Amino acid sequence: MKMNRRTFLKTTAVTAGVFAIPTIVPSSVFGSTAPSNRINIAAIGVGGRGQDNVWNNFVKSQQDVRVVAACDCFSSRREEMAQRINEHYGGNICKAELDYRKVLAREDVDGVVISTQDHWHVPLAYHAALAKKDMYVEKPLSVAMEWSFRLRKAVEENKVVFQYGTQQRSSEGFTRVVNLVRNGYIGKVKHIDAWCAGMRAPGGYENVFEEHYRDVEPAEVPEELDYERWIGPAPMKPYTKSRCTEWGTYHIYDYALGFIAGWGAHPLDIAQWGLNKDNTSPVKYEGTGSFPPKGLFDTLDCWDVNCEYADGVTMRFMCTRAAEKIVGKMDQSKLPFKEHGTTFFGEDGWLSVCRQGVYASSRKLQRMKIKETDTPVYHSNSTSQARDFVDSIKSRKPTISPLESAIRSDTISHMSNICIRLKRAIQWNPEKEHIIGDEEATKMLGRGMRSPWGF
Repeated sequence: MKMNRRTFLKTTAVTAGVFAIPTIVPSSVFGSTAPSNRINIAAIGVGGRGQDNVWNNFVKSQQDVRVVAACDCFSSRREEMAQRINEHYGGNICKAELDYRKVLAREDVDGVVISTQDHWHVPLAYHAALAKKDMYVEKPLSVAMEWSFRLRKAVEENKVVFQYGTQQRSSEGFTRVVNLVRNGYIGKVKHIDAWCAGMRAPGGYENVFEEHYRDVEPAEVPEELDYERWIGPAPMKPYTKSRCTEWGTYHIYDYALGFIAGWGAHPLDIAQWGLNKDNTSPVKYEGTGSFPPKGLFDTLDCWDVNCEYADGVTMRFMCTRAAEKIVGKMDQSKLPFKEHGTTFFGEDGWLSVCRQGVYASSRKLQRMKIKETDTPVYHSNSTSQARDFVDSIKSRKPTISPLESAIRSDTISHMSNICIRLKRAIQWNPEKEHIIGDEEATKMLGRGMRSPWGF
């Protein structure tokens, strides 16, 4: 019998303390944490973001976590990550895997960290839920809202923990601004500006775009890549050198909505959190946008969308280039223009937050902290989204970024994308979660799945 946290708990409950002896491994593998209190994590997707996510947020910083599997469609990525992890632990703990189904079938795996290309997020999360594995899922959530609704049902029915990878909720500055907004320090909120980088945001993104978007010539699939599995539920297309890079996965519509969702998830999540609207979304969307010149990339390049909630609060959701014309006009001594941000405008002032800092309409407001008599937002005891996930696995308490918040903020990206592509306003019913009176738009809530990779 292999000893892991699940079998340890089950066995002690049945035998009142009599359990099998685990396989002997170097003491360095356990560190100062008893094996019975360790969480075993499997990493699915270990290139780019996945590599950084797993290594820095789980392997290096969580003493009571062991990453026991590294799964990826690229052989070099999974093998190198497994080797690196094993060298860190000092034992043969992490196994390189190609097939996620083998990973989910392992009884010693408590949870999974999903950091794949966007179109695999929900299918993998869905199968993880059926396997009763807790999950940390990178943003954005989904390429199809109907997929997200099916995931919600699977997560609820199987009672698994879900953590969304919008790390800003575990950051002090964002928490402080949300607390101040919710407790009325700027009065009743009337409007929000939310913005983030688009495909060709000035600087690094613009340079990367020029390098990759012209790459439309079919090329030979690298030996190390299982291309069939990488494409998965998406339509099969000829391989090109840029298709399976992070840039191809960000900006090709078969695999993503683009930065309107991938980057947009961050400022939109804070807007929803600040308004205490994790269980709803705006009801009206109308805007404009543009697409890149003909090439490999076909997601939205730039966008400017006006949204309205049922209570009359409005939000302008923009890419950086559109936001510069709006946000950039504000007093730069009070709100210096940054690549991304969320600004709450109330009757008595405004508050703005991004990763570079907190800004406000007055110095007093910028320095303000909530009082003991105020009602604080639900907040984890950790400054790490990964740590909050581990704590929730143990306690079974809600995470700081639960699935419902992910679905509702993701809805804004989807509705914005749809209204721009169809060039008309979209009415959304957040209670019934459907588009009102527009069959063509409604069809865009779903996507087909290529066999045998669907769910």
